[in-house]
Amino acid sequence: MDDLAYLSERASTLLAEIQKESTGLRLHADTLGTFAGSPRYSWQSHIFYLNKVKGHINAVGERTAELQQIRYAVLPWQQQAITEVTSHAAKVAASTQAAIVYLNENQARHSVPEYRDNLTIIAHSSEDMKQTVDKFLDYEKTQRKLQQLQNELELGG
Repeated sequence: MDDLAYLSERASTLLAEIQKESTGLRLHADTLGTFAGSPRYSWQSHIFYLNKVKGHINAVGERTAELQQIRYAVLPWQQQAITEVTSHAAKVAASTQAAIVYLNENQARHSVPEYRDNLTIIAHSSEDMKQTVDKFLDYEKTQRKLQQLQNELELGG
């Protein structure tokens, strides 16, 4: 296997790992999203789920950092996936950090619009990231299936 094939395979592996991580991320982010509309939850509940989201987004961040290092040598669709997933992850990370900082300083006031906006961004961007990585990996699976069928039918291409 040449370097380009290896790096392309590595990118697909990292995207699959992000897909798995984004499943847990989305669940916790969705919970936070429900918190945005209801002041009845304690600040401890907020911090618990924010820390869960932070763990997931840090794991995604490690993988996107590696993807950024190899993006020059991967397939065009993978380059696009790296760009889009990194963008969504950055939004989740920034809003998570902002929410944690805010909550640490204002434990009793977790129903202000600025804080709730961060929870909403976390939920929406997590969902966007999950859908994006799912679509790109579906694309890859379809491409592989097409190649397999072309080989079986000896169609070339």
